[in-house]
Amino acid sequence: MPEQPSRRVVITGSGLVSPLGNSPEKLWNELAAGRSGVGYITRFPAENLPTRFGAEARDFTGKIDDFGPLDKAIQRQIKKGLKVMCREIEMAVASAQLALADAGLAPGSYDPDRTGAVFGCDYILTMPDEFADGIKSCMNGSGRFHFERWGQQGLPKVTPLWLLKYLPNMPASHVAIYNDLRGPNNSLTHREAAANLAVGEAYTTIRRGWADTMLAAATGSRIHPLRTVHVSLYEECARDGEPTRACRPFDLGRTGMVLGEGAATIVLEELETARRRGARILGEVIGHGSSTVVDRSDAPNTELALANAMTAALRSAGVTPSQIDHVHAHGLSTRKGDADEARAIQRVFADHPDVPVVAAKSYFGNLGAGAGMVELIASLLALQHGRLFRVLNYETPDPECPVNAVRTDDIESGDTFLNVNITPQGQASAVVVRRYRE
Repeated sequence: MPEQPSRRVVITGSGLVSPLGNSPEKLWNELAAGRSGVGYITRFPAENLPTRFGAEARDFTGKIDDFGPLDKAIQRQIKKGLKVMCREIEMAVASAQLALADAGLAPGSYDPDRTGAVFGCDYILTMPDEFADGIKSCMNGSGRFHFERWGQQGLPKVTPLWLLKYLPNMPASHVAIYNDLRGPNNSLTHREAAANLAVGEAYTTIRRGWADTMLAAATGSRIHPLRTVHVSLYEECARDGEPTRACRPFDLGRTGMVLGEGAATIVLEELETARRRGARILGEVIGHGSSTVVDRSDAPNTELALANAMTAALRSAGVTPSQIDHVHAHGLSTRKGDADEARAIQRVFADHPDVPVVAAKSYFGNLGAGAGMVELIASLLALQHGRLFRVLNYETPDPECPVNAVRTDDIESGDTFLNVNITPQGQASAVVVRRYRE
């Protein structure tokens, strides 16, 4: 089916689980107050890990009350399904249910055949205790593990439903089943780029006429006994100092990213569909772009990938750089990553060098795939409130990062923003969102 350019795509709901709270209102209050969500890790012993602090979604317990107001039938289904959900999947499902409630989409109020979901997700690592009993059964009296015993003695002690708890396609599957979403359904495992890619996929699905309503979501975590070690081995992480001051995008004194966890969902609808049901419209998606750039040895060129993605998003939206009122940067707080991103922004906005730049990761670190969606919601809230939040811990500008990082609370948000993310492998994504206007 060919794309139908006249179909406009608006945002009618949002839901999230984050280190700054589990509602858009709480998120904005914390951003506006300049309060960090970073602290010492409490969910598991971290004293022997490479880094002892991170941004935990402390308000999220995984209990049914965290999933928002629910129809009784859906509540029963989710309660039953919790046994096959790891934390990342629980957060994803909760954010989706919160977004549906925020949008006023109760069961029976939408056409299930014209409603779908696209979820971005990280690869998900198993918690070590899933295998603890099986491993113990394969150890001899002196504590030595015998691999040859695993098939007969160890594997039977692993729960038969173990794999369902960690498959990255399960968030979209659960949400579609619980809410009877029979339309397009997809799962994207592109790490930090996944959120904007999910928005782009949902946006184009509606534009093509294949659906009228789509959930665009992403979930991820870097706070995990094994994942924390994995990330620390291969990426630059902040390890010392006061936790709340550790994440400092574009600042001269930055020492690496901070680990975090979270999930977020937005509801996208075709404009006329939203109007017919009297929906509250939070904003409009008008363009998207993506790019991957690596050399022949698979080394990423993040600067070029980001520049390409931003340029593609602006072209898709039909706007010029001067029409972008603020950029929500990836802002990872790594030395090379921030410098590459700053040069990419400088390249794309050469004729608009003073465009304000914000970076919500300064408040909650790297949430993996979930970060980009929480960041999009943060900028959406900034449009609603008419002002931007400052980049936390930005004190000394780095000459290698020539961006106009927001340092005060009195900068206007404008009407249009560009949301940008990138993976360490060179996959970049970008989305353009503007204030809704008739």
